[in-house]
Amino acid sequence: MSDCIFCRIIAGQIPASMVYQDEHVVAFKDIHPKASVHVLVVPRKHIATLADAEAVDQSLLGHMMLALPKVAQSQGLDTGFRTVLNTGHGGGQEVFHMHFHVLGGKALPFTV
Repeated sequence: MSDCIFCRIIAGQIPASMVYQDEHVVAFKDIHPKASVHVLVVPRKHIATLADAEAVDQSLLGHMMLALPKVAQSQGLDTGFRTVLNTGHGGGQEVFHMHFHVLGGKALPFTV
């Protein structure tokens, strides 16, 4: 999608601090970090929200879940990390290209 900022990052049209890439996902540092480590893990395929994922996306979603620990480890988060997936306006999603937040580093302010 030409108007999606994450699609443009994936296409190399907008620079980002990439920390991980494979054939299905990319991961880059958040430009407005909420923790000392804050990385976004984004599928190369545009899926607006988790609610928009379909059965055909099952393998991709599983791949993303397995990529999260790799991304965390690449950022030195050896003692643990938090993952967040906001879905829709009511869930706090701001960019409508599904993405996981990987957060860690200094003690996070709260647990859920």
